[in-house]
Amino acid sequence: MRWTRLRRLRRVAHEGQREGQKVSLTGIKPTGEPHLGNYIGAIRPALEMASSYESIYFIADYHALTSVRDRASLANWTRSVGATWIALGLDPKQTIFYRQSDVPEIFELTWVLSCMTGKGLMNRAHAYKAARDRNAEAGVTDLDAGINMGLYSYPVLMAVDILIMNTDVVPVGQDQVQHVEYAADIAGSFNHVYGDVFTLKIPEAVTPPGDTGRVLPGLDGRKMSKSYANTIPLFAPEARLRKLVRSIKSDSTPVEAPKDPDSSAAFQLYENFAASEDVADMRRRLEAGGTGWGELKNALYEAINTRLTPMRERYEELMAPGSELDGILADGAAQARERARPVLAGVRRAVGIDPL
Repeated sequence: MRWTRLRRLRRVAHEGQREGQKVSLTGIKPTGEPHLGNYIGAIRPALEMASSYESIYFIADYHALTSVRDRASLANWTRSVGATWIALGLDPKQTIFYRQSDVPEIFELTWVLSCMTGKGLMNRAHAYKAARDRNAEAGVTDLDAGINMGLYSYPVLMAVDILIMNTDVVPVGQDQVQHVEYAADIAGSFNHVYGDVFTLKIPEAVTPPGDTGRVLPGLDGRKMSKSYANTIPLFAPEARLRKLVRSIKSDSTPVEAPKDPDSSAAFQLYENFAASEDVADMRRRLEAGGTGWGELKNALYEAINTRLTPMRERYEELMAPGSELDGILADGAAQARERARPVLAGVRRAVGIDPL
């Protein structure tokens, strides 16, 4: 009877996966207003992968607690992330989409796997090391000053996000590969000890085709990032969008002089939003002279606004209180819990915590 039950647990833990199709998981942390760089560098390529995998997406709201301390901001950004992904094309009928906080199984498994994770592994986590380096550069004697345990141990929570969904692949940029490697290491540690009873699937990092890894410049020419306060919000109202585009940094080359398009942040943005023939025409005009940066920025505004207007309208509908977004996330949470329960049950049984 014991082994029959164990085989059933293993079978149920992998139920729901479409036959012959691997499971892909994407998490999005709600730490600010989504911007154009998020769309080009992460959202669009991740959505393009949906047809190749059984895709699961979640809003990593508990991860945001490592840095967000304003309750209204967290609530708004969480809703904004949900509305953004659906407005940009995520189909909740074809994918599972949920809030991390609505799946309590994640947090129980986090404790179990924390007990399987070496402190030395956490010491090498990029975010923790970067925080200590900032303290060292600032001359702070206590290198751990200002570092909370959430920041220190969040790689375990991230590993559980991946493992509890029986994930095969995680689409990431190069700077996020370590998180998937940690998930694989932690699962391997668990399997080494308890693999004769229950095993966790070992995930892999993948780089989606297309735009992943592409760095979009911000208003000041540096990488578009909330850290630099140089972003263009994805769904900014038209008047604000126009003003922000007009403020993109440019040099003082006269209108009549030839210009190097590739040195222009505005042109790099234009390449991502305008039709290819329009991009080629703008390049020729800039290189020939007679076209100023102001004209390029006007064209950039029109290209961005044309692309995003229908999405902006959908986003605003979803952001309204009581919109269908609430039901979508609730349904997604129910599906996510169905996937998570058998994994947690297998782990509990493996470690010796049987149901009463």
